[in-house]
Amino acid sequence: MKKGTNILINIVLFAAVVLLAMQVIKSIQAPIKFNNEQKARESKVVERLIDIRNAEVLYKNLNNKYTASFDTLIAFCQTAEIPVVNIIPDPTDTTFTRTINDTIDFIKVMDSLAGKREHFNINELNLVPFSNPQQKFELEAGVIKRNGIDIPVFEARTPYEVYLNGLDEQRILNAKAEKESINRYAGMKVGSMEEASTDGNWEKL
Repeated sequence: MKKGTNILINIVLFAAVVLLAMQVIKSIQAPIKFNNEQKARESKVVERLIDIRNAEVLYKNLNNKYTASFDTLIAFCQTAEIPVVNIIPDPTDTTFTRTINDTIDFIKVMDSLAGKREHFNINELNLVPFSNPQQKFELEAGVIKRNGIDIPVFEARTPYEVYLNGLDEQRILNAKAEKESINRYAGMKVGSMEEASTDGNWEKL
């Protein structure tokens, strides 16, 4: 009877050790898994923000301002064309500082944005990847004054909780608190409503 009891105790102890080991492994892997998933999602969010930036820059080049309306921006991308300019030195300029700009062709904004991506969909320009339910990027545009000059600005952004939706909530809160503690935006954004910049915050790390 004693031998059987010892065997049972050993089995229970072994099971407890295995369970503890699994918990330790899980606790080590959890932050790694979260960080890997965060990076994977952010790469897609950044790709979309770069598309928004490129579209806004092209829009400003033709309209001298940015737009805060995705409807306007998407419609612009679907219909507008941009000139292809050939820049050559002015042969009459002996100082070699002047150039002649010659428009030789026009290309569609859509073609410029899409590049070689087969599955590019301009109608998804405003949608945040991985958000569930589907949510849109926040988009602002306006003008700031610098040295008495009006400078057009824009900003597109989305917070952690939108595109990291479905992941460990505590880790999302921790990531948010970490950014806020150093006065940084807790999420991904491009452009700025406070300075003349079209940089993304991933480019300022």
